[in-house]
Amino acid sequence: MAQITAAMVKELREKTDAPMMECKKALAEADGDTSKAEEILRVKLGNKVSKAASRVAAEGVVAIDIDDDGKLGAIVEVNSETDFVAKNADFLQFASELARLVAANAPANVEALASLPISGGTVEATRMALIGKIGENISIRRFARIEAKGRLASYVHGGSKIGVLVDLVGGNDDLGKDVAMHIAASKPKSLDASGVPADLLDTERRIAVEKAREAGKPEAMLDKIADGTVQKYLREVTLLGQVFIKAADGKQTMEQLLQASGARVEKFVLYVVGEGIEKKQADFAAEVAAMATARA
Repeated sequence: MAQITAAMVKELREKTDAPMMECKKALAEADGDTSKAEEILRVKLGNKVSKAASRVAAEGVVAIDIDDDGKLGAIVEVNSETDFVAKNADFLQFASELARLVAANAPANVEALASLPISGGTVEATRMALIGKIGENISIRRFARIEAKGRLASYVHGGSKIGVLVDLVGGNDDLGKDVAMHIAASKPKSLDASGVPADLLDTERRIAVEKAREAGKPEAMLDKIADGTVQKYLREVTLLGQVFIKAADGKQTMEQLLQASGARVEKFVLYVVGEGIEKKQADFAAEVAAMATARA
């Protein structure tokens, strides 16, 4: 039996917002496995304990560059420590230049991008100079480049905190903008079911079975209940399965919208600034106490 520490309970509580005792019980049941404990809490308390999956901690911006023909584009996320710096003119210009560089040069990774020439030297030299000027760490987190089979559409929202790049085949510019806006608002994990990782589907299935079992459902019905739950989950997390945010009847799916327009989405990229990055939370009281101790 693994030892359940206060730090483990605190970490799980911060991730799930579940009561402390429930976190402790779940960790004990999972023998200290935090991921398994989170799954146990979801069975008991529902999806509300998954809020950490969408928590955005880091600051920065998403920048997008598309050529005049709409055939070539790039999207890049650049991070900073504070939102104040994310609004700095030099920082924003740096992010925009990176998007143009990615589109023009197709670097293999962030390291390759860092070595490319930019006004005043290399990207890395410029980044370091910007850090020295602003006095805050700046990092290039990720980027994507698309050579469109159709025409590229984009959407940036919330002070450049959310960025979408879409390759739309068929349709028109208005449809492209609507699709990009929908993606920014609904945040699909993939285009269709084929892009959803199998482990996520397995998790949803296990949770559905356990919840149904705890609700007293017959064993013979568990697989059918799980199948229904997985299909509902796929409709929620795939672009084609989601209900279009501007649907007049509140029922039209993105797949139906695209079919009605004789169009299809070949590919999309969605970046949410700081998604998946855990930001260190400063404990002001602890810092004051530490300073007082050091002075004593």
